[in-house]
Amino acid sequence: MTVTVIAIDGPAGAGKSTVARLVARKVGLPYLDTGAMYRCIALAVMNAEVDRDSGTAAGEIAERVSIVVEPDGVTLDGSDVTNAIRTPEVSAVVSVIAAHSRVREAMRSQQRLWIAAHGGGVVEGRDIGTVVFPDATTKIFLTASPVERAQRRVAQSGGDVDEVAAGIAERDRIDSTRVDSPLKPAEDATVVDSTGLDIDQVVDRIVAVHSGRVA
Repeated sequence: MTVTVIAIDGPAGAGKSTVARLVARKVGLPYLDTGAMYRCIALAVMNAEVDRDSGTAAGEIAERVSIVVEPDGVTLDGSDVTNAIRTPEVSAVVSVIAAHSRVREAMRSQQRLWIAAHGGGVVEGRDIGTVVFPDATTKIFLTASPVERAQRRVAQSGGDVDEVAAGIAERDRIDSTRVDSPLKPAEDATVVDSTGLDIDQVVDRIVAVHSGRVA
């Protein structure tokens, strides 16, 4: 049986979560927010008060915790952490935690199991089309200008534009230079620059690309 996977990768603030959720609704597939998985590990590392720079400690946590990501919320070891994983404190450390190879391997396994259990889906992240699902039906690399990404984050969560832009730039640096699964478009991905586009335009463009792939 052919499993349909739409992989949407891209940098922080590109709108991946919102776009992926709407694309999933339009094409009738379940949606997986892989970023929520990494945020869960970051929260667990913070709660355990272990060194965030220790790949061994973070990896051990990633391998033993139970994470459930569904449309109605996210649980970590049975506790609802839907809001807790979106705090500025978690956002500040998640890229460091996610860069650890042992953490990424644990999360890849969970992501593949999720797709197998759901029979396909729309999956967004930073290495979905390149590493997690290299044979995905449709691969999208969603991006936007750094200024627009910062403005979107401020509109969503508040804060100072310059500070948010600096944080995004640092996350881009970490994501694109890490040894394990650096952020980059898959060779066969369609790049969608959402600068100046509204959500509906971006979603329609991705759906059109997918429809062309499965026609």
